[in-house]
Amino acid sequence: MTERPDHLPEYLARLADEEAARFISDGLLSGKDNVPGIALNQSAEPLPESRRWRLRAIRDLIDDAMYIYRDDRPTQADAWLAPRLHAILRLTRTEAADPGLWNYLALGVAPDFVVWRHLSEAKKSVNARYFKGPHHKQAFARLWWSAELFRNGPDYEPVVVACGNQDMLNTVLRLDVIDHRPTAQALVRLLQRDVVRTGRDANALGKAVNAAAATVMYDVIAPDTQRDSGAVRRWIDEAEGGLSVHHRPLPAGPLEERAPEASVERLAEHFAELFADVPVRGNESTEDTEE
Repeated sequence: MTERPDHLPEYLARLADEEAARFISDGLLSGKDNVPGIALNQSAEPLPESRRWRLRAIRDLIDDAMYIYRDDRPTQADAWLAPRLHAILRLTRTEAADPGLWNYLALGVAPDFVVWRHLSEAKKSVNARYFKGPHHKQAFARLWWSAELFRNGPDYEPVVVACGNQDMLNTVLRLDVIDHRPTAQALVRLLQRDVVRTGRDANALGKAVNAAAATVMYDVIAPDTQRDSGAVRRWIDEAEGGLSVHHRPLPAGPLEERAPEASVERLAEHFAELFADVPVRGNESTEDTEE
């Protein structure tokens, strides 16, 4: 199997898409080859030497996830890793929108994790988009953005719930409506209440909610509060001064106001009504749909 890189630099870097593509070989995708680390780091663009870009804590977190779930299905690592990756890799949304950062993390820092987590037993291969792909598909971007969009202010518990259902990542994460915080929290609430139980349920609900958004303005019927733009900046500045994220207890995110409870509950009721009329393929409980 693909191994952990022998040498890691002290800080993160970015790897442009065209450079990343050079290192995604058939051997890597089948888990047989390693990434040539020296050549990759020569192709990478260094980031400023900031404490929040230090690699050691990020790599230790990934190692811990692989160890904890070594005897389980790798999909189970998502719910544990997503909030902790978000808490330790403190980014603005602009920074997180840069694919070069995620390319480097997948290829230069933890290609062994990508293969471990996403190798398809049926195809004996990893989809290349888990190394270099859109934010809702790339192995680490999907986890970070799940935590960013499903957290409720500083509370990461909704992230754990959402990431426990693979179709919340596969389908819902790519929808524009998920940027509306009461919408995201209402979807989680239906999971918590067992209204939505399976991956197929989540997939069907996500499509129905997105389609209904064409005629129902969720931000009008369920307004959000004005968010404190300084909360995330202060949270990021904490990392600049040096910090550690405990791996076992669930960490805390930026100290923003939570989504308004009345708005979340209004949408939860609305989505439950939508879901009652949604056809769901198959009646039996289903396994996760992601590789």
